[in-house]
Amino acid sequence: MSFQTLGLSAAVLRALDEQAYNEPTPIQRAAIPIVLEGRDLMAGAQTGTGKTAGFALPILELLNSQPVKGRRPVRALVLVPTRELAAQVEQSFRDYGKYLSLRTYAIFGGVGINPQIHKLERGVDVLVATPGRLLDHVAQGTVDLSRVQALVLDEADRMLDMGFVHDVRRLLRALPSERQTLLFSATFSPAIKQLAREFMSNPEMIQMARSNTTAEQVTQRIHPVDKTQKRAALSWLIGSNNWRQVLVFTRTKRGADRLARQLEQDGLKSTAIHGNKSQGARTRALASFKSERVRVLVATDIAARGLDIDELPHVVNYDLPNVAEDYVHRIGRTGRAGRAGEAVSLVCGEERQYLADIERLIGRKLHSEVLPGYEPGTPVNRPQTPRRGQAPSKPSSARRRSRHDRPRKSGRREGGRAARGE
Repeated sequence: MSFQTLGLSAAVLRALDEQAYNEPTPIQRAAIPIVLEGRDLMAGAQTGTGKTAGFALPILELLNSQPVKGRRPVRALVLVPTRELAAQVEQSFRDYGKYLSLRTYAIFGGVGINPQIHKLERGVDVLVATPGRLLDHVAQGTVDLSRVQALVLDEADRMLDMGFVHDVRRLLRALPSERQTLLFSATFSPAIKQLAREFMSNPEMIQMARSNTTAEQVTQRIHPVDKTQKRAALSWLIGSNNWRQVLVFTRTKRGADRLARQLEQDGLKSTAIHGNKSQGARTRALASFKSERVRVLVATDIAARGLDIDELPHVVNYDLPNVAEDYVHRIGRTGRAGRAGEAVSLVCGEERQYLADIERLIGRKLHSEVLPGYEPGTPVNRPQTPRRGQAPSKPSSARRRSRHDRPRKSGRREGGRAARGE
């Protein structure tokens, strides 16, 4: 099956051709005809399967076939959980609708609201928004949702996980009851199903993969290490394997900043992205990583969904997530659209229960591989990744020592730095 057989117009097909999209993915083949028929849809698919095009393409077709005169009302609304995802989904609508006379726009927090108000006043056909900022506009009366024809809840499970359920309900009640509703989610939890029962009309359901499975093309393995050895082991993995683009997940914002600084000290160009960063800083960090000006992007789970990075080869769980489902979302950043990827997890003794939960969720044991020199129980002054221009240091047990060439205090200083994780 090709895009030509899905009922898309010549203008959309031209845009797809320029994007080098030649063949629809399974989720696109299943979803596009349903959406074009105007039916409600609940769609479950693994991340990276092309689901954005699965709803964006038919929505553009439907809107383009029903032009409006005068000021453009919001006719399609896409709700997403994060700022990054909002920007990326809006860009997809812009790319696919390049040759259509439709206006798209994204609104989210972290930036000034006044430019958004001015843009909305000029008229928008497709609005992509995060729930909180959209509610701000609704409260101020700066957006009119009374003519919304199509609503998309993208990453619905993530929105609920992040505590947006009340905001989503308030927004759903503010929309016309006569509308088409599309819900895309990696998992269908009881809360998601309840939301669908309340706000959808006899939805079609498609499930492209079993919930909470990981992409088959992603190679997964764990390295057991002591907590104090994680930073050194990560630097060694990146340097010795010459990884050029690595997404690393930590559990906390402070931990992300600290690890990025430490990797910089090890000669690895790094930056961090998390919820405490301004939107400008997050945008710059992501752009630098995508262009490979930065080698390592250290992120909290805010980046586990929605980051669309072409051909990202490596994801590392520096800290295992304490919610097993987040493991699936994290490693879904690699192995996208059928490409190969690698997911590595550094697991210390305190994280064994988290590992057990993950393996129970995905239904398989993860391959475990000990890193030579970083085995659990190894003294913390084992080999550390050198900074640029320095030769690798050897384990202290392998060094030739004598009273003439052994500085009296160097061992204590070296051990102290490693013990503090610096």
